[in-house]
Amino acid sequence: MKAQKVDYCGLESAKIFPRTFLVAILIGFVLFSENVAIEVNIGKKPTIEVLNGTDVILPCTFTSCMDYKDSSFWWTFQKNETEPAERIIRIKLKDKKPRVTLFTEDNRLTLVGEVKNKNISLLLTDADFEDAGLYTCFFKNPQEKNQESNATLRLIVVSELVEVDNTLTTIIVSVVGGVIGFLILIFIIKKLVKLIIKQVGKKKKECLVNSCANTERGHYGSKSDLKTPPKA
Repeated sequence: MKAQKVDYCGLESAKIFPRTFLVAILIGFVLFSENVAIEVNIGKKPTIEVLNGTDVILPCTFTSCMDYKDSSFWWTFQKNETEPAERIIRIKLKDKKPRVTLFTEDNRLTLVGEVKNKNISLLLTDADFEDAGLYTCFFKNPQEKNQESNATLRLIVVSELVEVDNTLTTIIVSVVGGVIGFLILIFIIKKLVKLIIKQVGKKKKECLVNSCANTERGHYGSKSDLKTPPKA
């Protein structure tokens, strides 16, 4: 009887592989969770256009998977991408109670968002041409290893709001709608014509069948009816 050779290396590899696979999954989960743990959102439109002399809200909301009771929030402003950014306002939480610090002498900026609702939007009153530029909203959470997230919106201040000319769009929509309506009308007419032809053909067929049947039986007043009866 031959002794079977046991591949201990294969067995060890089989044991190590699930462990390695599990560790890789855990590492990936940790990295992924850290990347999506916090987020800042300034809305669907990254550019806001406002009329000179009017008020505008600079929107900013945040999300966090963990508690944010001691988090910090701040806004920065820069004229363009080349100039350095300057901090204009800071919101520091202490047990979720906001402490607002304004870093500019301009008191036209006001925090209107409620931090408890995860909203740190600002109100800029009486917007001026000098207010045009890039506004960046920051969020930093010590509860999540001081992770930081930010989002930037561009503010454009104009002397008058230009209405968008939708004439071309209206014409295109009207033409497309007219073509679709015309095709539908043709389709309906085609169906009606087919139905009428079918009904007329059906009636002709019935008349032809009745005519053939009457011919085989003989019509009233035909020559067969005029024949004199045979003599007894």
